[in-house]
Amino acid sequence: MGLRIVHYNDRILRKKGEKIIVFGAALKKLAAEMVEAMHAAHGIGLAAQQVGQAIQLCVIDLRNTESEFDWEYDGARTPLELFMPLVLVNPVVTTVAKPETVYEEGCLSFPKIHGDVVRPDRCTVKFQDLGGHPHVLTCTGLLSRCVQHEVDHLNGVLFIDRMAKEVKAALEPELKELKKRTKERTSPS
Repeated sequence: MGLRIVHYNDRILRKKGEKIIVFGAALKKLAAEMVEAMHAAHGIGLAAQQVGQAIQLCVIDLRNTESEFDWEYDGARTPLELFMPLVLVNPVVTTVAKPETVYEEGCLSFPKIHGDVVRPDRCTVKFQDLGGHPHVLTCTGLLSRCVQHEVDHLNGVLFIDRMAKEVKAALEPELKELKKRTKERTSPS
């Protein structure tokens, strides 16, 4: 059975992930299961908190998107197929403040809920791979946005926290309904 993606109002989504210090078979298995769960849910990113684990691990795969973005992986324009699905262990993001872009984001922990989020268009992420080796990815566009969104999850920050008040207010009925469904699903019978 595959991993279950938790939904909004599950407490794990607000937990900051613990730094990963053991790199081995269990971590590789979890990352592979996360990629499988992300693909099954038709997502482009998934953080460990979204599958009930408060650790610094997320996965991203943009190979099947039509969005334009630029990247440099360890100082080179490495083909996407060579590093995606991308597994980020213990990532640290640095953004470039300008320019910022507005994009309608969604999240696998918020089914069918989307809203505009303003984020810097460019970021650099320093991270480790599944073997503990360090890497640096500099990216723009959707890849940058996805990295920022997933690393936010690892720090207990949700995309609704980044929305303008009026954007979030417009989503309040859907958020209340999702909270209610999550509570019903997670409450002991």
